[in-house]
Amino acid sequence: MTLRIYNTLTGKKEEFLPLREKQVGMYACGVTVYDLCHIGHARSAIVFDTIYRYLRYRGYDVTYVRNFTDIDDKIIKRANEERVDYKTIAEKYIEEFYADMGGFGLEKPSFEPKATDHIVEMINLISVLIEKGYAYPRKGDVFFSVEKFKDYGKLSKRNLEEMQAGARIEVDEKKENPLDFALWKASKPGEPFWDSPWGKGRPGWHIECSVMSQKYLGETFDIHGGGKDLIFPHHENEIAQSEAATGKPFARYWIHNGFVNINQEKMSKSLGNILTIKEILKQWHPEVLRLFFLSHHYRSPVDYSEESLQQAKSGLDRFYLTLHTIREEGKKTITMRQQREDHLFVENVRKTINSFQTRFEEAMDDDFNTAQALGYFYELQTTLNSLLSLSRSQLNDEVRSLLQKGYEHFSKRGWVFGLFQEEPEIYIERQKKEGLQKLGLSEEEILNLIEERSKARKDKDWNKADEIRSHLLSKGVVLEDTLSGTIWKVK
Repeated sequence: MTLRIYNTLTGKKEEFLPLREKQVGMYACGVTVYDLCHIGHARSAIVFDTIYRYLRYRGYDVTYVRNFTDIDDKIIKRANEERVDYKTIAEKYIEEFYADMGGFGLEKPSFEPKATDHIVEMINLISVLIEKGYAYPRKGDVFFSVEKFKDYGKLSKRNLEEMQAGARIEVDEKKENPLDFALWKASKPGEPFWDSPWGKGRPGWHIECSVMSQKYLGETFDIHGGGKDLIFPHHENEIAQSEAATGKPFARYWIHNGFVNINQEKMSKSLGNILTIKEILKQWHPEVLRLFFLSHHYRSPVDYSEESLQQAKSGLDRFYLTLHTIREEGKKTITMRQQREDHLFVENVRKTINSFQTRFEEAMDDDFNTAQALGYFYELQTTLNSLLSLSRSQLNDEVRSLLQKGYEHFSKRGWVFGLFQEEPEIYIERQKKEGLQKLGLSEEEILNLIEERSKARKDKDWNKADEIRSHLLSKGVVLEDTLSGTIWKVK
């Protein structure tokens, strides 16, 4: 199966055919660095990190560009409030970005350009647009004339006449049309500025992404992405100014991830429900959030809640427990050969494990359907657990081989999702310690009770064994009897 991508530009899934064979140019809009990153930023970063990983997994040589907007009205406002230079604010929150996103183990993009490092190129592009009649200067500002670009609205599927009729844009007497957007802004007293043919000023927001994407990827490149909130006006304006200047198609495939709601409400500062990544990672393992997001198709909205994160954590715990048990079994020596083999059972298991890679890739080739691919991970886990539940006499070389192959699927295909990348033993021990702190129990207490229960089971004192299990469960500790012995985890 070939990779198919839902293209926002055409409104349908299309076969992915990059400009150059086995090479991909991809640009994803980054953050404006004036505040801490929130969960919406996390989703977009994780979505495009996963796409980046999968393209590389499929053998593509990917040039991935993710920018920083380090000059903007919000940055200037924050700098004025804190009485510092705008660079101080930008540098501070770029560092915070790396600190926050570093927790998710994001793969480093090929380039991470800053807007202020590309002012000269922006001035050059604006000059071309003026020369071609698509832009006009007014009292130190420069505006793009949307009426001059006949395809304006093709990405967002908006009609120019309807936009003009329904426009709720603050009146600016310098604009020829209320929908025209700023390419260059004249500086106000006390604001940072750069010299330009139109006077001292700074670039508008939209022009920077056109310049930075084309500098590193060329005038036409393969994939441009970001959150759905960027479709209009940001990405619409990028297309207009880029294609007006070059006369060539800008980005060929447009990918947009869905919104994040908080407890079924839209996330917004006015509602006071903005969740920062710092807050979230104090409570949840980074892979929990990755699993939560990737359990939904990237284009679908997701609803963040404590309950949904707890479900993701429980799922991740079970995955790691299975991987841990496989590792433990692999350390043991086989002392008995299989006495009786259930050929049908083993054959079905073998089919599930051997077909996993193909099914995983088919799901991901269908517009990066991570939710479907994760369903196959859960199925694989169930299959591996069925092998682990065999009696000791049935754990022969063939079964061990199947367990190892399943483990490798988790490792290799899990890398695409940024999941299962921690040593299972380390993950489980950390979760135990954190859980015990919350419960106010010590590991020694639990191990003593497990030992007491094991003795009761050996003596066939089933009532006492059940009492100990129930007692621990009431404290929030779950016991599980495996071939390797009794293991425990915090509920």
